[in-house]
Amino acid sequence: MSEKNPPPRRIGLPRLHKEAGERRDFLPSLVEFMGRVGAEEIVIEKGYGSGMEVPEAEYLAASPRARIGTFQECVGQDLVITIRCPSEEALSAIRPGTTLVSMLHFPTRPRRVARLRELNVRGVSLDEVKDELGQRLVQNMQAVGWNGVRAAFDVLRKQYRRFEEPGRRPLRVTLMGSGAVGGYAAHAAVRYGNPALRQELADKGVRGVEVTLVDYELTSDENYMLTLLEQTDLLIDATQRPDPSRVIIRNEWVAALPQHAVVLDLSVDPYDFSVTPPEVKGIEGLPEGNLDKYVFQPDDPAWDAVDPRVGHVHRRTSLSCYSWPGLEPRKCMEVYSKQIEPVLRVILERGLDGIDPAKGPYYDRAVARADLARWRVGRP
Repeated sequence: MSEKNPPPRRIGLPRLHKEAGERRDFLPSLVEFMGRVGAEEIVIEKGYGSGMEVPEAEYLAASPRARIGTFQECVGQDLVITIRCPSEEALSAIRPGTTLVSMLHFPTRPRRVARLRELNVRGVSLDEVKDELGQRLVQNMQAVGWNGVRAAFDVLRKQYRRFEEPGRRPLRVTLMGSGAVGGYAAHAAVRYGNPALRQELADKGVRGVEVTLVDYELTSDENYMLTLLEQTDLLIDATQRPDPSRVIIRNEWVAALPQHAVVLDLSVDPYDFSVTPPEVKGIEGLPEGNLDKYVFQPDDPAWDAVDPRVGHVHRRTSLSCYSWPGLEPRKCMEVYSKQIEPVLRVILERGLDGIDPAKGPYYDRAVARADLARWRVGRP
């Protein structure tokens, strides 16, 4: 880097202005923290925190450097912070040279990477803040697993008439993926995603849940997978595919699932037909959901809205959501507001150009790995 820029001092906290169900804003505790570690002014958009019933007064009381402003004022600061990437319109409103801290997902959003560079917005992707072993330092995988699995069992309970019968066989869950999300999903699945429901059914003598964990390599065995799917009540995709252009469960395989079966997408990989080959979901044909709508019955019009190049003839009730932690926004932001503090300390105290990605302190190196100016496609 040729010329070093000073650390940002003026911070904007704009609202996301996405679907109504997206209510996540950072908490007053983070405003208090930023006021202590170098922020000169913290502009908070009017209505910030209202979706979680956090009064504006609490933000203003958190730091004398905080004030309420407009969306345009927020995105006009040196450092803009959001939990989800702003919309294209909002990105275009960010001033060139600004640092944007958000979940930017560089590896799976090539168009976003190109757009940020075109706008001269310096992105720091929270999902790329990782330690030397590649473990994310800003994440809520537990909420992904538990919230998604709980929602899926709620649906299965409604449409599988034998769900609460003491004489039924154990419910069978097929879980693809054994990483962090898969681990939490397995833990949640044997408890129906709801310990109280587990206890209620156990008290009635209802048999529990059997989880089969399938590693990615095994999913290519068609005969094995079809036999497994025929006995599956809940199919969960928690994989991190090395090649997002290749599906794991082809659409014709979905036909092997029982009619009452439920499909849960925890990977929530997006469709992207701007690249060659196109990037698709692990289970072929699933709609893309959000916090307003994440349950899709087989006759839902959302299936037909999927790109016609993707097979979606065979359908089962499916759940997909851009952000499973967002189902419990306050709990979600309590986690993220704490995890982001050391990231912001680095940026506010030393600035992105003032950190050494090779020899600096632990979080300096982690933040450097998430800096778009240093990030390269295909980097481990």
